[in-house]
Amino acid sequence: MDDEGRGLGDPDARPRSPESSDYGRTYDDDQAGALRDAAPSILEPIATDAPVSGHRPGIGQPAALAADAPEHDFRAARAIIVPALRPVGTQGRPISTLHGGAAEGPASHAQPLLDEGPCGLPVVYTMAATGFDVVVNGDHLASWGVAIDAVQDAAIANLQAWSANAPWTDEVSGDRRLLSSDTGEGSDAARILLPEVREHLVHELGATGRVLVGLPERHLLVAGTLRPDDTAFAALFAEFVLEQSGGADEPIDRRVFELVGGQLVDFAG
Repeated sequence: MDDEGRGLGDPDARPRSPESSDYGRTYDDDQAGALRDAAPSILEPIATDAPVSGHRPGIGQPAALAADAPEHDFRAARAIIVPALRPVGTQGRPISTLHGGAAEGPASHAQPLLDEGPCGLPVVYTMAATGFDVVVNGDHLASWGVAIDAVQDAAIANLQAWSANAPWTDEVSGDRRLLSSDTGEGSDAARILLPEVREHLVHELGATGRVLVGLPERHLLVAGTLRPDDTAFAALFAEFVLEQSGGADEPIDRRVFELVGGQLVDFAG
């Protein structure tokens, strides 16, 4: 007998039968409670709209096709391709060796495509993915069915669109002034490839002296004015570039550059 004086023979104390309201109920949010009157047949075909392991197929949302991914469809890729600077010595296939603008041969397809940047700096073309970048290679060109100039044009256009709204950090200490791009979005150093960026640096910094430029890492472009009466600034600038490059996860170059006639050249000192 239980605590309330009911024995096991008491109907109220017996376990409820499967016919009670709490048994056989389905817990699908889209259905009301229902009772099974027979066991499911293992030979019965599976309903195509049945949930599997808690997953319910989307309504009116077909699965994305692999052929529509940027790696295979240039219409999707051209909106996200950007140029990126790399250190001197980076291995890849120079685009100057492409035949008719496209890579040929298995080895060419596997190698990243390298463009020629200022002062011997290699330029690659990348597509942002989740947590990493995909570097454009010959396989991409073959899959896209486009020539390299289409990739170059798309990359520069995307960089220009981003750079037009990317901020500059302006630092002033006495007569010294630095402008830097350090957004952390991956295209800061590559901004030096744009004529409008070089013109902006000359306009802002070139009125009272020479314009020095540093590209120590992917996430930093720094420029400053070397005035005739401040010869110590060049050494301080060079030391800063060296330190930034040495501690960077994605270093580019430890040299000091200069803008002369709107072009990036090695600083003569």
